[in-house]
Amino acid sequence: MDKEKIIDEMFKAGAHFGYSKTKRHPSTGQYIFGTKNRNDIINLEKTVESLAKAEEYVKMLSSTGKVLLFIGIKPESKKALIEGAQSVDMPYVTERWIGGAFTNFIEIKKRIAIMEDLKDKREKGELDKYTKKERLLIDEKIAKLHRYFSGLVSMKKIPDAIFVIDAKKEIIAVTEAKKAGVPVIALCNTDTNIKIIDYPIIANDASSSSVTYFINAIVKAYKSGQTIKA
Repeated sequence: MDKEKIIDEMFKAGAHFGYSKTKRHPSTGQYIFGTKNRNDIINLEKTVESLAKAEEYVKMLSSTGKVLLFIGIKPESKKALIEGAQSVDMPYVTERWIGGAFTNFIEIKKRIAIMEDLKDKREKGELDKYTKKERLLIDEKIAKLHRYFSGLVSMKKIPDAIFVIDAKKEIIAVTEAKKAGVPVIALCNTDTNIKIIDYPIIANDASSSSVTYFINAIVKAYKSGQTIKA
């Protein structure tokens, strides 16, 4: 697909809308096309370039069988992120980031094991021996564990990289990844310090259409890498 067509698609998705000039982080200056009504307008030609770099990296990860963890807590990103991650059999987080997911991964694995064990026992009827009140409490525990850890069941080790929607909002996840030596790919708006991101994609990270566009682009890149691997 030619560059002009990609820019047109990004424009239609609203990817060019930045935040107000007063919120702009200095590191994003080179990606600003101009300012309109006090809001920054993102230079989509630059966005195309940053996305291409991220896509090439994702293809490499996929072609070598690496694990990419998708992270998107915003309501605008959840549906597309879950569908995208599941389509390439990759882990994901769409609820609150659990602090220590990288620095204390063993504990995360323990919680996932507890969830799977309780679900298995419930399906086999092994919880029937408990009182109705006790079973209700167990069901609530399973539901809570499922909410936070169901997307991580397939993650048997610390991921090889993460893809984050709104790196500023998910700064804890980004910081943990950096400490663990895990490369970060992130959709970032103009308010983000992109110096700490390995593969920043500068675009609107606050609208469903824009977020979905970039999630789909990264998923497509991962699928392309799987074809190379095959």
